[in-house]
Amino acid sequence: QGQLVESGGDLAQAGGSLRLSCVASGMKWIFSTNAMAWYRQAPGKARESVVTILSGGSTNYADSVKGRFTISRDNAKNSVYLQMNSLKPEDSAIYYCNTDPPSLNVYHWGQGTQVTVSS
Repeated sequence: QGQLVESGGDLAQAGGSLRLSCVASGMKWIFSTNAMAWYRQAPGKARESVVTILSGGSTNYADSVKGRFTISRDNAKNSVYLQMNSLKPEDSAIYYCNTDPPSLNVYHWGQGTQVTVSS
């Protein structure tokens, strides 16, 4: 199984922007052939899917982030990104990337990256 390393989380003000990155270890063909997603988990809540990007580039956003967040991937770098604009306090959470659906046979969950949005 490969590893995932997320980065880019920070403290931001409402209305601000952040860009998250996720790098996957392992063979490129494994990354490039899998749908990848960003998930988030706020304190006391279950982890939820935020957005998915298929291997071909099609995307599917949760209604709560549609129009504000943009996912992209670079298969040559085994990386997936999340551009977050117009941040809201309710976006505060630990953000993780993984395949969609997640599979321990592909990647272990990473440590995530903390996003905190102040009002």
